[in-house]
Parts: sequence; structure tokens; C-alpha cells
Amino acid sequence: MDLHARLQTLRKRAVQTARLCCGVPDYEVYVKHLREHHPERKVPSYAEFFRERQEARYKGGGGRCC
Repeated sequence: MDLHARLQTLRKRAVQTARLCCGVPDYEVYVKHLREHHPERKVPSYAEFFRERQEARYKGGGGRCC
């Protein structure tokens, strides 16, 4: 793996870690989960996903479907 690819991977993991620390799950992981476990459900846009996650976190709603 070249330096550029390693830096991209490091950046992606750092961003993912920062989002998880703030309570915002990774959208790409969520989309993958939906496609694998709930193919009948519509995949929300990032804005819809973010809004739903914020509401679940701050309004006391459930955070997981499974």
C-alpha cells in the first residue's frame, strides 16, 4: 500500500472515530447494514439519516433496530 492510500485510510478512520465519539454513526456502515439486513427499507439520504440519529439521541428514542 502506498503512502497516499495509507493516509486516506487513516483520515477515513479518524473521521469515523470522531463521529462516533460525538454520537453520530457512520452513514456508510448504516447503508451497508440496511442493504444486508433490511433490503425492503428505503435507504435515507445523509441529511435524513443525520436528522434521525440526532432525534434518536436527544429525544430518548431507541438507537438500534436489531
